[in-house]
Amino acid sequence: MKKFFKIVNDSAKSLRARSVEVNEITQEYIDLLNEMHDYLVASQDEEISEKYHLREGVGLAAPQIGKNIRALVVYYKTTDAEGNEVVVDHRLINPKVISESVKLAYLANGEGCLSVNDEHNGYVYRKNKIIVKAYEVKEKKEVIITAYGYEAIVLQHELDHLNGVLFYDHIDKKDPFKVIDGSVRL
Repeated sequence: MKKFFKIVNDSAKSLRARSVEVNEITQEYIDLLNEMHDYLVASQDEEISEKYHLREGVGLAAPQIGKNIRALVVYYKTTDAEGNEVVVDHRLINPKVISESVKLAYLANGEGCLSVNDEHNGYVYRKNKIIVKAYEVKEKKEVIITAYGYEAIVLQHELDHLNGVLFYDHIDKKDPFKVIDGSVRL
């Protein structure tokens, strides 16, 4: 039987701690990110996720498996404007936002999280465009990623985990479904 990570829930201390930078990119870290990637791929496969009781996810940050290092993975399939399948696959060490848009975006159905079992209804506003610099495990080098819309939201959600922030921290407690003028609804 395949063994998958245990995802910690939002009461875990690792989810509220600020993660530390990775000083040296070792094979251990590379293997860890590849395993995190494999978890996401498996969670999106109906047969495998059912067999191993995995919740479907599109992103996973190291604190969610109890490791407070600045590392995250994002994996999902989508289609481009021409209808071609596109795979979004990031395995990042020491990601850092180097630029962001003023324009905000939010998911119409709100956000969820593999570490959060309770429902938290409301809009989470994030930057519609971000530029991230990181070491990309797949390419074995520093990269610059320009992400828009959903991809930008997913990356920011995972980046928040590296700073001890959970998505529901962003929901307006007084007016959870407040619409900000000019924001992009996804």
